[in-house]
Amino acid sequence: MTFYIPQDTTALALGADSVASALQAAGIEPVRNGSRGMFWLEPLLEVATDTGRIGFGPVTANDIPGILDALEADASSHDLYLGPVEEIEYLANQQRLTFARAGQGDPLCLDNYQALNGFKGLSKALGMSGQQIVDQVKDSGLRGRGGAAFPAGIKWQTVLDTRGEQKYIVCNADEGDSGTFADRVLMEADPYQLIEGMVIAGLAVGATQGYIYLRSEYPVAHRLLNIAIERAVAANFLGDNIQGSGKTFHLEVRLGAGAYICGEETALLESLEGKRGMVRAKPPLPAIEGLFGKPTVVNNVLTLAAISSILEQGAAAYQNFGLGRSRGTLAIQLAGNIKRGGLIELAFGVTLREVVEDYGQGTHSGRPIRAIQVGGPLGAFMPESQWDTPMDYEAFAAIKAMIGHGGIVVFDDTADMAAQARFAMEFCVVESCGKCTPCRIGSVRGVEVIDRIVANENRDNNLILLHDLCDTMEFGSLCAMGGMTPYPVRSAIKYFPEDFLLKDAGQGYK
Repeated sequence: MTFYIPQDTTALALGADSVASALQAAGIEPVRNGSRGMFWLEPLLEVATDTGRIGFGPVTANDIPGILDALEADASSHDLYLGPVEEIEYLANQQRLTFARAGQGDPLCLDNYQALNGFKGLSKALGMSGQQIVDQVKDSGLRGRGGAAFPAGIKWQTVLDTRGEQKYIVCNADEGDSGTFADRVLMEADPYQLIEGMVIAGLAVGATQGYIYLRSEYPVAHRLLNIAIERAVAANFLGDNIQGSGKTFHLEVRLGAGAYICGEETALLESLEGKRGMVRAKPPLPAIEGLFGKPTVVNNVLTLAAISSILEQGAAAYQNFGLGRSRGTLAIQLAGNIKRGGLIELAFGVTLREVVEDYGQGTHSGRPIRAIQVGGPLGAFMPESQWDTPMDYEAFAAIKAMIGHGGIVVFDDTADMAAQARFAMEFCVVESCGKCTPCRIGSVRGVEVIDRIVANENRDNNLILLHDLCDTMEFGSLCAMGGMTPYPVRSAIKYFPEDFLLKDAGQGYK
């Protein structure tokens, strides 16, 4: 029997190392795999038996002796027995393309990666022209998974068509939105997939150098990525003359500056160049003048990771998933006050209610859900009347909401939505790069106006002022930091107006 215990950040935070030590003390050397994304079951112990892999979870070190005894007799007799891992409902009902390999083995083992169809997309790409690769990406309908949802193939086409002796591929791995962790899970559970996608991107547009701009708070991903890059170079999947093709692509990891604004692509490029992370005016677009003024593809982790599947299986196979202009699958991350938090990969079109109720199983507190924020700290707060909206970029845009990076944060009926609106403005105060006035000053004034509203100081006029301020920020800010801060504020006022009234003078919010 082979035992698997994750080395994923979440599993480690919940005691996975102590479980691994307990197994070692019993004479068993476990495989340290990546997480399946079922965080409510972490640490999840998987055991490969003659009849398949079975699971136990959540496991502590003290549970190991009892589990080992049960495995000798009847595994199903143990209280933590979950049955075959692939049949756990939460996982079995997903449509995993990008995360198909996550949790299946040692994420640093090249043999394991190749046994699970790894580098097959790259192998095909090495025999194609740059234009043929770009056409596959365009035909797949893949859109950027970082939030803006811009068609990836169009961006690649622009870089391919732009002359330049040096071009770059930059992976935006500065995952900073609240409730998001899909990038981290991918990098920790399947780093070669990201590497493969970036090499293919380089082949497509004629770039020979890539950078992964990694969030500094991800030390596990940092360690695993660096080891994976070293091993990929040693195996000739990276570097010079890749697999004897005469093609070159080099890759480095660079740690981020610890600023939310560096998730914006132009601020990221400034930071990558060694400057303060401040937003650039566009045009010129990064695709034309990006890193060091050269044509640059800037894509999110999940966008680049999806490339290997598209090349391996073909654009049509990827296009078969999804709804309308939202093709393929979406990595949904369930967080906040949720009973079963974790990663879910589904085709676009599933409703928000299905995700939160069927997968999340409601709130962790057991109280009714009051609001759901989708798309990070700049996403709108959605009331129950909107929960049947299909998760599709256009459907969400139609109700002034956004899918963004796919993070979902759930609030129960004790949440103070006026306080959440204030937090959105305060977040902008702290994280603004300061380059444009609407964002830099507007957010400060926004906090002050909300404070006056909930204190019932000239409330009606201040509500008018707040809406005017939101207009100025939305339409006058240089980037989405200031431009989208009004989304949570306006939605909180519109759908939860009672929270902006004082219950009694002097009692603060609500």
